[in-house]
Amino acid sequence: MTATGTELPDQPVKLPDRGPRPRAAARTIVALMLREMSTRYGRSPGGYIWAIVEPLAGILLLSIAFSMLMRSPPLGSSFVLFKATGMMPFMLYMTISGSIGHALHFSRPLLQYPGVTWLDAIVARFTLNTLTSILVTYLILTGILVWTGTRTVLDMGDIGLAIGLAALLGLGIGVLNSYLSLAFPVWDQAWAILNRPLFLISGILFLYEDSPKLIQDILWWNPLVHIIGLMRAGFYPMYYASYVSVIYVLTCALLPLVAGLLLLHRHHLDLLNR
Repeated sequence: MTATGTELPDQPVKLPDRGPRPRAAARTIVALMLREMSTRYGRSPGGYIWAIVEPLAGILLLSIAFSMLMRSPPLGSSFVLFKATGMMPFMLYMTISGSIGHALHFSRPLLQYPGVTWLDAIVARFTLNTLTSILVTYLILTGILVWTGTRTVLDMGDIGLAIGLAALLGLGIGVLNSYLSLAFPVWDQAWAILNRPLFLISGILFLYEDSPKLIQDILWWNPLVHIIGLMRAGFYPMYYASYVSVIYVLTCALLPLVAGLLLLHRHHLDLLNR
């Protein structure tokens, strides 16, 4: 009401400024990462120590077993280093793909809030598990080099590329599995069965070139064989993995990533509200 007695039109209510979406998304992602850190590592004795002990114990057991069966590893003189260069990129892929595959299940209660999106949950899990896996890989491989006294010329380009491809492959498979596990509840059990022989056919225990030609033709289609071969080429200067195809690994990673993102974007509300 003005002094002349005329009424002014109602003014729209202004909501508080919450900042642009990228900044809000960043805060949400960090909060989700902190929640997972406290849930996964904060409730168990030792916390992050187990993230190092578990793969290290597996590497040592494999090294001891194969040292009893063979006089020397297929590359170099250290069984521990040979197994570690195969085990670490494999576990990096498995950790990332498994965690992202269950990202929406893990964050399902929080997805009811309007400020938390399904993409935030995936990005948070991918960021946390990738950083954790890279740190564990660095600590274990550096510790093995120091402990065994192995002197080698590292090719950081090949090592970094192998780690990046393993993370990207885990992201692609994990995003697609995230949709499939929501759409088809039996998919988790089926995927677990399909993954069981993966440890034996990814080149962790042997060199690709040592296999018969027929076996090589089959193993070549496993993208992890390329990643592990590239990783070993970075640690062994005399080893040249001529069979490695970066383009093939990128294709295996990007196709399920794009498919999973499109399917989740279209169907995530229906799947989460079941």
